[in-house]
Amino acid sequence: MKPVAGACDCGSGRPYGRCCGPLHAGAPAPDAEALMRSRYSAYVRGDAGYLLRSWHPSTRPATLGFDPDARKRPVWLGLQVKSHVPTGADTAEVVFVAKYRIGGGSVVRMREHSRFVREHGHWSYLDAVPPP
Repeated sequence: MKPVAGACDCGSGRPYGRCCGPLHAGAPAPDAEALMRSRYSAYVRGDAGYLLRSWHPSTRPATLGFDPDARKRPVWLGLQVKSHVPTGADTAEVVFVAKYRIGGGSVVRMREHSRFVREHGHWSYLDAVPPP
């Protein structure tokens, strides 16, 4: 999936300023899919602060760093949301595939089944369901 020029990194086709930008600036995500897309966009942009803020406190790591050597960092190539399923009034699951490459290596397809929870009107990433 080739990104549209000027479009948000998450693949929505909308401009960053009307898509993930407001979430990165502190606006609440309207649903779990929007939060997941904004987290992907934060990985593309290297925004560790947003990733930590959008991670549920019960599962959030103490720190999140990006390798200072750009050759060892992933180059994100695209995101495809496979499903977004509300599982309760304040819980949801999103299945997605993200593609990336490190250095001159092969393209990696990362498939994840993520769980999200909403507390006090804000969605946060809880964890990933282990593969079967």
